[in-house]
Amino acid sequence: MPYEPPPELAALSLSQVAEMVAARKLPPVDQWAPKETGDSEMRIAADGRWYHQGGPISRPAMVRAFASLLFREPDGQHWLVTPVQKLSIAVEDAAFMAVDVKADGDSLLFRLNTDDLVVAGPDHPLRAAGDAQTPAIYLSVRHSTEARLNRSTWAQLAEIALAGDGQSVSSGGMRFALTPT
Repeated sequence: MPYEPPPELAALSLSQVAEMVAARKLPPVDQWAPKETGDSEMRIAADGRWYHQGGPISRPAMVRAFASLLFREPDGQHWLVTPVQKLSIAVEDAAFMAVDVKADGDSLLFRLNTDDLVVAGPDHPLRAAGDAQTPAIYLSVRHSTEARLNRSTWAQLAEIALAGDGQSVSSGGMRFALTPT
């Protein structure tokens, strides 16, 4: 069955996003403990593009499949995990890019470059990094991986903040500062 990307974020409600997230069955990589380790010879560039042995991975379905196997250790090392292998993967900044955001009531809905949908909140907090002149906003995705907001998504989030207190946004009952501390 061919992959059908979700509709544009602007056309989705919070309940529709929640249903889509619940329907996606992701592998339980956090429950696997493979004994065999190695190097995947893969890299995720700071702009979110994936590479294998120096060449770009141009098939979105392959990127999406590999992304479902990502896990990040507390030391920051990213891995592709299967039941039998754990392969290191170089990540220049964040494993994902947040490419769109939509406010729906007190929720912020994000779309990633892999078509994953994430609702910011206690399980998926936002984190401000960098400095006041060059802030970077990150969204927790899964298994300790993060998505960096691209420039246009950061600008959308700033507009949402300006409609409120101008310094922060809220989602899922939590408030997130948009400037690093």
